[in-house]
Amino acid sequence: QVLLVESGGGLVQPGGSLRLSCVASGSTYSIYRTGWYRPAPGKEREVVASISSDADTTYAESAKGRFTISRDNAKNTMYLQMNSLKPEDTAVYYCAAQLAGTGRYDYWGQGTQVTVSS
Repeated sequence: QVLLVESGGGLVQPGGSLRLSCVASGSTYSIYRTGWYRPAPGKEREVVASISSDADTTYAESAKGRFTISRDNAKNTMYLQMNSLKPEDTAVYYCAAQLAGTGRYDYWGQGTQVTVSS
């Protein structure tokens, strides 16, 4: 079992920045990839960014150049630095963990609200 707890959401003005954190506990040794998801129009959700245990990263087109994902394996913590935030980035952001060999995200956090508004 893996428990994921997000933090760092809040209200920010357009153009501002936020850093989200996701702390993992439990069987963290089995995690291969972690990612950040948010709901998207016409989809259940979209992956904003993800990072593997060997630091391979992926980004949604909407996040490229503005968001940076990173992880501190020693602290079992993943981060999402979000810069140049836009109102359309407003969403609940969920942390997710993919176990080695499953090919899917197996565990989810409770989400943290990000609101971009003036």
